[in-house]
Amino acid sequence: MATPIKTAQGTWRIQIEVRGQRDGGTFPTKREASEWAARRSTEMRAMATGQAAQIKTLADALHRYAEEVTPHKRGWSKELIRLKAFEKQPMFPARRLLADIAPPMIADWRDARLKVNARGSVLRDMVLLSHVFEVARRDWGWLSINPIKDVRKPSEPDHREVLISLAQQRKMLRALGWSRGPVRSVSHAVANCFLSALQTGMRAGELCGLRWDDVRADHCTLHTSKTGKGRDVPLTPTTLRTIERMRGFDGDLVFGLKAQTLDAMFRKYRAKAGLSGFTFHDARHTAATRLAQRLHVLDLCKVFGWHTTTRALTYFNPSAGDIARRITGAAPTPQSR
Repeated sequence: MATPIKTAQGTWRIQIEVRGQRDGGTFPTKREASEWAARRSTEMRAMATGQAAQIKTLADALHRYAEEVTPHKRGWSKELIRLKAFEKQPMFPARRLLADIAPPMIADWRDARLKVNARGSVLRDMVLLSHVFEVARRDWGWLSINPIKDVRKPSEPDHREVLISLAQQRKMLRALGWSRGPVRSVSHAVANCFLSALQTGMRAGELCGLRWDDVRADHCTLHTSKTGKGRDVPLTPTTLRTIERMRGFDGDLVFGLKAQTLDAMFRKYRAKAGLSGFTFHDARHTAATRLAQRLHVLDLCKVFGWHTTTRALTYFNPSAGDIARRITGAAPTPQSR
């Protein structure tokens, strides 16, 4: 058994070797160093003989994933919350050894979740959990098979087809105190951000991250996005005027808002306006539907950062009447839905 050695700094250093594999660490006390060495030696012996699943729990896998994998993802902070939430969910086998976890356990957890949560939420959690198992199998050698692979996932939720009408748009802007003058309040900044979303289709996070240095005379540059790739977004004179009204509110960010602030304020003033049934993200859907009346579908994909025309159909929602008028060459009617 390895013996801890006291360092010049007063801490305790210990090194272990199991079947040619070495590891070590430094700890505040001799006892902590010895306890770590005992645990780590057992783990290394189990991994060397393919028995890691006999000593590691699903909670161990979640914790290691949160420490080593999640921090390198976009949206890592939200994923950390989701990983921690797993252990509090009914029927979730967090304390079971990985070797004991079988598809029926995962199915029982899935069914319990579906009783209180939407299909989309459960599906997203199953996809995340599957990746945890896959990393544990492929990268850490803790598993020989992924137990969630044989578990049926909920079907994709029906796509929300919510368009913000002109009447709802006007009520929201009125509640937020929008005007064409200089921006003096956070609610006014939210109003201009909302208008820009309706005019460009940019996401909330993209608008909140937009910097003055990235705004040009006819477009703005997004260096990154939800897809991980940047793009240039065309700006009409109307949109440029909306953006220019933000001058002086923040020296770096165009709208001077954090995504959490934008979301909270939008919900607050939506309720104040007596409105419901739509979210800030529905402004992107609405913008796509409005722009689809004037742009070729390939141009629409370029503007919104979609890589296939199939993706465009998620947001492209012309009515049968709009299509009929386009066929006959008649002018489209104003957006009133």
